[in-house]
Amino acid sequence: MNTRNLFDRFYYSDASFVDGTTLFHHLCRKYIPTPSRILEIGAGPSNPTTEFLASIGSVVGVDVSDEIRDNNSLSASCVYHGRVLPFRNACFDACVSDYVLEHIQHPALHFQEVARVLRPAAVYCFRTPNLWHYVTLGSKLLPHCVHLKLANRLRGLPSHAHDPYPAVYRANTPRTIKNLCRGVPFEVLDLAMIEKEPSYGRSNPSLFFLMMAYERLVNSCDCLKALRANIFGVLKRPHR
Repeated sequence: MNTRNLFDRFYYSDASFVDGTTLFHHLCRKYIPTPSRILEIGAGPSNPTTEFLASIGSVVGVDVSDEIRDNNSLSASCVYHGRVLPFRNACFDACVSDYVLEHIQHPALHFQEVARVLRPAAVYCFRTPNLWHYVTLGSKLLPHCVHLKLANRLRGLPSHAHDPYPAVYRANTPRTIKNLCRGVPFEVLDLAMIEKEPSYGRSNPSLFFLMMAYERLVNSCDCLKALRANIFGVLKRPHR
């Protein structure tokens, strides 16, 4: 059986189903006022999240790769070294990062820099993998060369798809994020654990059903939410 048909049958054909990216966009829309001047960290080339953000404000993007130059939804783009953000204090109404925190070598500095460039009462919305999910644990424990060979194949991506960037997972549990916020002027508004369709099960029907069973299990009760795939977070810079 084609795994595409399985995703349609068990997920996408359900009128109530909302995929993870759309759910993340809903979170951003809930907390980011319109219009806003938005900073997207790790914007990369053109993608659905930047396109969505451009519908609610002007988006300035930064990335460590010059692929950001190909992102047509940005009002401005900048290649930087991944540490100090190249912007003055308090110049953005919101900041967004989508699957970026897992790559940050110095998360305390990252949070400090995001807080610095945000205006008072502005928010930082992010999506990042949960360290305790089986996919993340596999990525962390396997050598990066093995992860490169497996990740795109398991997700059913074409051979020309971008290789995954190295990940360090230094800010990838709710507890770690809360601890980081204590040293930065950030208030935690929302930290949600989310498990959606098993994107790493696209290569094989047996793998799909195994991962779907896991998804059904961890979504069956809140006591298992710590094992869900992703962390959706919203942090707020205080008014002063």
